[in-house]
Amino acid sequence: MRPPSAPWTTAPVSDVAKDVLNATPVARLGDERVAPADCTTMAEVRQGVDALDRLLVTIIAERQGYMDAAARIKQDRNVVHDRARIEDVVTKVRAAAREAGLSEAIAEPVWRTMIDRCIAYEFGVWDRLRNG
Repeated sequence: MRPPSAPWTTAPVSDVAKDVLNATPVARLGDERVAPADCTTMAEVRQGVDALDRLLVTIIAERQGYMDAAARIKQDRNVVHDRARIEDVVTKVRAAAREAGLSEAIAEPVWRTMIDRCIAYEFGVWDRLRNG
């Protein structure tokens, strides 16, 4: 069994993430939006949610790029699904959720679903790379 990997750091990988992490909530993404605690209308709530959804898509697309790299690097198809790694990721996500004030009841199933879909995606990429 593989030992757990190092805990996550808050160091961002991409310039997008750096910009987002260093910006104030209203200034993130260049969107004019109101901080959640300051929303007074559903239009403000929806504008904020839409801006964050765009950011999440960008970040998940970057994560998908790592699945492409994993499929390219892994020489054995049997190692694409790694139960120990899945549990390691979920453990770190739960800890990060607690620190960020995100409900673990939201974070864990979202990540488990994303991991499941990423594994399926990685299998497809792995097969295409080796079987044309």
